[in-house]
Amino acid sequence: MNRRNLIIGGGFASGLLTVGKIGVAQEQIGRAFQEGGYESALPNFEEGAKLLFQGDSITDMNWGRNQKDRNHYLGHSYVFLIASRLGVDMPEAKLEFFNRGVSGNKVGDLRKRWRRDAIEVKPDWLSILVGVNDVNQSGGKPFNLQKWEEDYRFILNESRRENPKVRIVLMNPFVLRVTRLEPLDMWKRWRGEIEKLGEIVARLAKDFDAVHIETQKIFDRAAEQVSPSHWIWDGVHPLPQGHEIIARNWLQAVSKATSKKG
Repeated sequence: MNRRNLIIGGGFASGLLTVGKIGVAQEQIGRAFQEGGYESALPNFEEGAKLLFQGDSITDMNWGRNQKDRNHYLGHSYVFLIASRLGVDMPEAKLEFFNRGVSGNKVGDLRKRWRRDAIEVKPDWLSILVGVNDVNQSGGKPFNLQKWEEDYRFILNESRRENPKVRIVLMNPFVLRVTRLEPLDMWKRWRGEIEKLGEIVARLAKDFDAVHIETQKIFDRAAEQVSPSHWIWDGVHPLPQGHEIIARNWLQAVSKATSKKG
């Protein structure tokens, strides 16, 4: 399998990678990184831009609350991968990265802490991935989608009110059918709610002229190529390779958006 095709919009190869001779496999992997991974287009950021990533545990991934400890300040999610790649490829940009994801958070929790953890950071770019906990903590009952959208719209409005020029990236919540989500009734309920939230995120992205990343679709396509459990271990939380997919698609989408604007 050509792994560059795990970037949505690039199409998918028809066959899986056949690991015969190790040298052949490594050569294919190397080409994949070059063609669509680490040599793809770079975003166009202003020098010194602040990039803030908000969300739940998928973003959090144990980022260090002691920001003086530069060994751990970004955690080990897709945020770390994006920062590491841009730090190597764009050192002259002098970008600043902030992870403020909090494990277990719902969109209402983001609203409660938005001034401290978003407004006061004064980001030039704001990236948000949230929603799966709203499904997880609903107790198996439908929750108020209107209120969910109101809370999400509130934090976006607050950010734009504070900085009318802030650029926004919105990612759809996502799940895959593994472990606890394998039972059909559980899967139908979770996936149905996640799809509804994705529709709201798409609407918000349009309203706020945000970069929209269809993360559920990205993982669906990845799961067609390799087992879903290769990407997400419990139906919700990505493994390292799952975070890499998010990072690559984030970089591609933002690169495309900034090249148009630039």
